Amino acid sequence: MSSLLRAPRECASWSWELDDYAPPGLESALSVAARMSGVLREHGLLVPGGLEWHWYVYGTGGIGVTTQLALQGPLDDSELPGRLLSTRPAGFPDAQIADLLVSGYGTWIDAAGAERREHRLVELSVSPDPLGLSAEVAVHHDIWGHFDFRGFPHPDIEKHNAPRLAAALQSLDILLGVAAEPGEPTYFGRAEGYGVRTPDIIDGRGPDLTDLL
Repeated sequence: MSSLLRAPRECASWSWELDDYAPPGLESALSVAARMSGVLREHGLLVPGGLEWHWYVYGTGGIGVTTQLALQGPLDDSELPGRLLSTRPAGFPDAQIADLLVSGYGTWIDAAGAERREHRLVELSVSPDPLGLSAEVAVHHDIWGHFDFRGFPHPDIEKHNAPRLAAALQSLDILLGVAAEPGEPTYFGRAEGYGVRTPDIIDGRGPDLTDLL
């Protein structure tokens, strides 16, 4: 069982507009996801194990159907686009694939320096939107910031993990040739630079966010 609390919304996110990096479309999105996940894997943050996506119809919007697919090979496998499209809901022949979420395990380091595995430690999504490719990295745990979700400081956990995330994000900027844009703030935090912004401190503590966990 996981020892980490997970927020229902992201604590921080970063996005890239990739119009100048790769063309739109499903094959291109999978190729970009393979390269980005390769960087995250090098930093121990994401080992891809599956894909998840919603379906939508142009001019109508989402159809309320989500598909999950276990990976049987690399994300840039030439047969993978066909596998994804073969799962299109039978009642919606015009349905298209929305953002592709790459799921898998990552490694975090506890206060004692021990490595631990966590499902969806870092989330990577890539959009195959025909108007332009984009990607996002999001985190939902408190290990990347100065305080845990209860508002207590955990400097050793931050020291072991935040630099790894920052290094991975900087490597993604280099790979993609464009700087990441910070995502919108949520109740659980916001991105600042290549890390999670430190909230206001009152009597040595941050906010207690457990009411919405």
